[in-house]
Amino acid sequence: MQRFDELDMKILSELKRDASISVPQLSKKLNVNASVLYSRIKRLTRRSLIEKFTVIVNERLLGINVNATVGLNRDPKLKETIHSELLKIKEVRAISEVTGRFDMVISVSARTLEELHSIVIERIGKIGGVQNTETFVEMQRTDKEPMYAVG
Repeated sequence: MQRFDELDMKILSELKRDASISVPQLSKKLNVNASVLYSRIKRLTRRSLIEKFTVIVNERLLGINVNATVGLNRDPKLKETIHSELLKIKEVRAISEVTGRFDMVISVSARTLEELHSIVIERIGKIGGVQNTETFVEMQRTDKEPMYAVG
């Protein structure tokens, strides 16, 4: 296992909060020389602790107002086919194989409840080998930024 120190964890926490922060701003915030931060960020990236920098889109402005989690049970022999078919549905955001009462949990986004219903019933439910689904509509969401610590 690779070793990371407290400064690495502070850098990760700040970048996770706002990846667009400039190194000079981060330098002031952490009270660390900018050249040290440049080299640390480069090292964290090279060592694959930072995999990518990304953008968070305000999807409500695009009309995407409904997020749901769909629990799915499937024929185990058709696992790969079902997975491939789910990936073809643009509203499917993530697919996880899980333990428990479902075989898979799928994150789905839609514009309306009616659109979500259509996606789940007409598209996901009609994939060969899908035995049953149960949909959990997100009513409210609170995201918490992780705080990283030396471990």
